[in-house]
Amino acid sequence: MSVLPPMKKVEQQLGLTPATSPGLGVFHIEDVFPCIEGGRFPVKRIAGEPVEVWADIFRGGHDIAAAAICWRLETDSEWQRAPMQLHGNDRWTGTFTPQAVGRYLYAIEAWTDAFATWRHGVMAKMDARQDVSLDALEGASMMTRAQPFTTENTAVISAACETFLQQGDIAALLTEEVEHAMAQSQVATDLTQSKPYPLMADRARAVEGAWYEMVPRSQSTVPGQHGTFRDCIARLTEIATMGFDVLYFTPIHPIGHTNRKGRNNALKAEPGDPGSPYAIGDESGGHDAIHPELGTLDDFRDLVREAKSHGLEIALDFAIQCSPDHPWLKQHPNWFKRRPDGSMRYAENPPKKYEDIHNPDFESDDAQALWHALRDVIRFWIDQGVEIFRVDNPHTKPFPFWEWLIQDIQLQKPNVIFLAEAFTRPKLMKGLAKLGFSQSYTYFTWRTSKWEMQEYLNELTGYPEREYYRPNFFVNTPDILPFHLQGGEPWMFKSRVALAAMLSASYGIYNGFELLEHEPIPGKEEYLNSEKYEIKVRDWNAPGNIKDYITGINMARRANPALRQTARLKFLDINDDNVIGFTKSTADESNVIAGAIAMAHEPRDVWLPLHGINVRHGTQLRPVVALENIITGERHGVEWGGVHLRLDPARDPAALFRCLA
Repeated sequence: MSVLPPMKKVEQQLGLTPATSPGLGVFHIEDVFPCIEGGRFPVKRIAGEPVEVWADIFRGGHDIAAAAICWRLETDSEWQRAPMQLHGNDRWTGTFTPQAVGRYLYAIEAWTDAFATWRHGVMAKMDARQDVSLDALEGASMMTRAQPFTTENTAVISAACETFLQQGDIAALLTEEVEHAMAQSQVATDLTQSKPYPLMADRARAVEGAWYEMVPRSQSTVPGQHGTFRDCIARLTEIATMGFDVLYFTPIHPIGHTNRKGRNNALKAEPGDPGSPYAIGDESGGHDAIHPELGTLDDFRDLVREAKSHGLEIALDFAIQCSPDHPWLKQHPNWFKRRPDGSMRYAENPPKKYEDIHNPDFESDDAQALWHALRDVIRFWIDQGVEIFRVDNPHTKPFPFWEWLIQDIQLQKPNVIFLAEAFTRPKLMKGLAKLGFSQSYTYFTWRTSKWEMQEYLNELTGYPEREYYRPNFFVNTPDILPFHLQGGEPWMFKSRVALAAMLSASYGIYNGFELLEHEPIPGKEEYLNSEKYEIKVRDWNAPGNIKDYITGINMARRANPALRQTARLKFLDINDDNVIGFTKSTADESNVIAGAIAMAHEPRDVWLPLHGINVRHGTQLRPVVALENIITGERHGVEWGGVHLRLDPARDPAALFRCLA
């Protein structure tokens, strides 16, 4: 068993500090894994789960090396340590477990085990029948200079030295017990420490969850009547029963009057048009205020408490944009850009124009105050019980701002989760994930063929993406009605929600999906009569809904932890271009899921190959011998390395099984 020397004492003797010392440079510590861009950005893990670390560690000469992995919370001063083991060819590995949620640093230390080196050399000489009398004195001298920090080690070393002095037998110095004690007691004069690498240990919700998105003002049961938080509370039981974990609201703030948009994004609002909730702010307040028709702050707090009692977390939309009536425009006019004619610049994404909103200027002379004001908005809603924020269009804001904001918040409130809503260029999406966003929207919405779906998932589950990019597969959003849903076929809606929920640890639907809402603006991937610009009242139990199907999918996720992670996804070789086959397993392989999902409406006959798939049974890994349908409980024996399946998408495009050994 490897042991560690008293590193705190060593650091003091060498003048090192745990956080900043580069060491003496005797050892080379290279190719550290996991690591994002040389340690520029944090690796992401879940608190309580072991983190496996690898590194190349070597030095000149033949002396025996020792190494350790050390870690601490950024806010702590003391390091914790665990030994690393030599795997071979100077490649070392070790494991540590960040127990608490928070931002961590980890580093690697290496030093020469002088006593082990001496012991190895002496034993080699003895095997060659060479004289070791001087070597024995050298070893005894090393032991007298030891600095044991435990009574047990002091006793072992003292007894060995006394026996050697009395009997002159070097054997007393060569026991494994002495080697163990000396490994913890000798001064490591060449201690070398790598630079620290950042790691974020999140709570589980940062990785897995089923999200339900809704517009609070549309939750009334009376046509034409503005919904309230009380109406939202009335829907909690239904949403929780469907198996969702996160209830995500579009902005709940006051909506501006100036340039308010009308129905279907009309430039002129008619009397009674509620406007877009993304045109944030009016005379009653801005980002830290609530739209008066939704209720009061006390009502919102009641909603948060009621949601938690149903097993739901409330997620809020954080959209950094202001209506022309937002208080900030009067209080801080220098936070916004003006055009040559003196008018304030409204938001644009040519040829699109957003006359009802203005974007703050992050390059203004008062940018620091703007950054802190936005940070204080997040802090305000945290104080109301919110710990999840979906960030609107973060790619249009400076990356340094997000890196600062997320780190500032999480150092104080490590449970807070940020979801990046960025449908943009791949490197920008990955850049946002690297700098700290807990989860990210993805291109899943537009991956419609088997080959591109598998190619995309292989990218997300490969290295290094799997270390920092946590996908959230939304099947639709208020902004996006994908073309493949516009036909309204139930099988397609079922297929898409099954793909999202089974392949990704986190997924989401926007309300109305369960009702198969599918009427588009002709030629566009947008909803006609979008509730972004009007209040909708729905019959949530309307005939033809797929609520029961979604409930079954979510119950399968809850019952099987393998489905609530993305990293251990493997695709199966199914000889059908319209059927995706896959397996997912927990780290210990005690829960292994196999599935097949049809991506076309015709019935499919396929062979699901399971050769090489194992399941943990007690302490052993055994081949799969049977499959149990997660939804129906029906069992199928595995013969000739797989099972034959018939998929009828008109009934259910997905077949999901628990693998049995």
